[in-house]
Amino acid sequence: MTSPRLSAEMMVQSLMRKVNQQGGFATVLRKGDRISGAILIICLERGKDPRVLEKMPSLDGPSNWQRIWPQDTDNKEDLENYLGRRSSFDPDLWLIELDIADGERLVAEMT
Repeated sequence: MTSPRLSAEMMVQSLMRKVNQQGGFATVLRKGDRISGAILIICLERGKDPRVLEKMPSLDGPSNWQRIWPQDTDNKEDLENYLGRRSSFDPDLWLIELDIADGERLVAEMT
C-alpha cells in the first residue's frame, strides 16, 4: 500500500516558505507538473558552491534526497548544460534554487 504524499507544487511552496522564514532566498526557475513532477533543488550559499539534490527511491523504505551534483568540475557552464538536458528530457521537471546556509539539511528536514 502506498502512503499519501504531498503534490510537487505543495512541496515546492512549503520548501520556499521555510527558506524565506529562515532568512534565505528561494525561487522557482522552472515549473513542472503540479501533481507529480520531479523536483531538482539547487542549493547555494551566498550565490556560490552549487549542489543539486533530487529525491531518489530507496530499496529499503521511503525515498530520500540525494546529492547529484557537484561532479568533478567547478565549471558553472557544465551545471547549466546538465540542467538544460534534464529539462529537455523531462517536461514535468521542477527546478528550484535556494540560497541559504545548510540548504541540504533544510531540504532533508522537509521530508
